[in-house]
Amino acid sequence: MDELVARVLAVVDKIPPGRVLSYGDVAALASAPTPRDVGQVLLRHGEGVPWWRVLRADGTPPEHLRERQLALLRAEGTPMAPYGAAVDLVHARWEAAPGDADPRQPSLFDD
Repeated sequence: MDELVARVLAVVDKIPPGRVLSYGDVAALASAPTPRDVGQVLLRHGEGVPWWRVLRADGTPPEHLRERQLALLRAEGTPMAPYGAAVDLVHARWEAAPGDADPRQPSLFDD
């Protein structure tokens, strides 16, 4: 498996239920060149990880995944925006860095 693919999938696999990251967040954590690269990895190799926990920067899923992805996120209790067609990123974004301000949130670096 390509190193980039492995890094992206490792990050996505750590996102806990009820939390999300944007494609850009995953790109930064996985040292991927661009958020689009993250999308391509998930498209081709994401079936074994919780791909539905990765969204656009505005908290919306891609149009072709909208209904399925939102249903999966709602089932996990992910905080949703008041209008319901997006995730409330302020409350749902996973802070996946060492030294998180909120120790109750798991970190990417916790095992």
